[in-house]
Amino acid sequence: MQHAYWRQGSRHGLLRYAWTVLVAGITFLGLAGSPNQSAHAQSAVTPETVASGLSYPWSVAFLPDGGYLVTERDGVLKVVHEDGRQDVVAGTPEVFAQGQGGLLDVVLSPSFEADQTVYLTFSQGSPEGAGTSLFKATLDGSNGSGYTLVEGDTIFAGNNKAFGGRHFGSRLAFDGDGNIYMTLGDRGDGPRSQDTSDHTGSVLRLTPDGAPAPGNPFLDNPAYQPEIWSIGHRNPQSAAVHPETGALWTVEHGARGGDEINIPEAGKNYGWPVISYGRHYSGGKIGEGTEKAGMEQPIFYWDPSIAPSGMAFVTSDKYPDWSGDLLVGALRGQHLAKLTLNGEEVVSQEQLLSDLRERIRDVRQGPDGFIYVLTDSDDGKLIRLRP
Repeated sequence: MQHAYWRQGSRHGLLRYAWTVLVAGITFLGLAGSPNQSAHAQSAVTPETVASGLSYPWSVAFLPDGGYLVTERDGVLKVVHEDGRQDVVAGTPEVFAQGQGGLLDVVLSPSFEADQTVYLTFSQGSPEGAGTSLFKATLDGSNGSGYTLVEGDTIFAGNNKAFGGRHFGSRLAFDGDGNIYMTLGDRGDGPRSQDTSDHTGSVLRLTPDGAPAPGNPFLDNPAYQPEIWSIGHRNPQSAAVHPETGALWTVEHGARGGDEINIPEAGKNYGWPVISYGRHYSGGKIGEGTEKAGMEQPIFYWDPSIAPSGMAFVTSDKYPDWSGDLLVGALRGQHLAKLTLNGEEVVSQEQLLSDLRERIRDVRQGPDGFIYVLTDSDDGKLIRLRP
């Protein structure tokens, strides 16, 4: 049995309300017969494999002339064609490919058709350990013999360095001014998420060239890293900007339970590891409990954990029953979570694609209006969801 919890009312209020949701017996055709199903009937979807044979793919971006950019965790970037062919892109940065580390997110510049700019997050090794970095390059396919990243440069390197392969984050999302939100994990060392001189366990906001973005909350505070937007995060592997409000939404891994959806605001502290709705893997209590003055509450959390990665808001008219819903990939849960929203409140959830028995690493809505997911395995797939 899976339980999920969300707060009633504004996320700034003090009142929380817990609601238990039964989600057993769900398939990708919907949550038949459940009293917690959305009020409207859900459309069936058919998974259609676009490409297979991907090695632990992490992220997908959509090229405007067709095809897909897909990162593989071991450091390979590929152009995947509609017929399933795959071309390796040269010029990627050297990555620290260990555990959860490697080549992570990929996004295109908002002005990609003019500048051909690509952004990649990756785990970067050093003698002091590995941290999460941001790489910027131009995608060149003009010579007819393949694709290359040219003029590549690591424009930001987080000081969240540590040894081992845990909790790098990392997702990217653009705000309305073209600045970049970047999520960083706690590297398996929770207390660092409360250290304001440390990029660990934070959401950053950067210019397109990797500098601290104008308007960041701590630009003039020497006790904080100037790139920081919010702190107190554990391992956010999902980030998307709400299509109507323009607010950043993130989803982050809890420990044993306590995966959270947050709407990170400038200068706010989201509590990890002082407060959490999860427990240590040993079963012990985390921190001081579930709330503390000066620390924000999630708008929703899962217990037990689904291990969330990747998210997308549905705006496409190809899925009329899903309009305004939030989709979140589940690794441990091996499904696609579809959350029905009322503003900032989650009012119901369903599990889709459970029959695939695949770890869902990323979920995106493409420019063609279809929803795409990546499965996380050594024979990973890029899958299109046909209504």
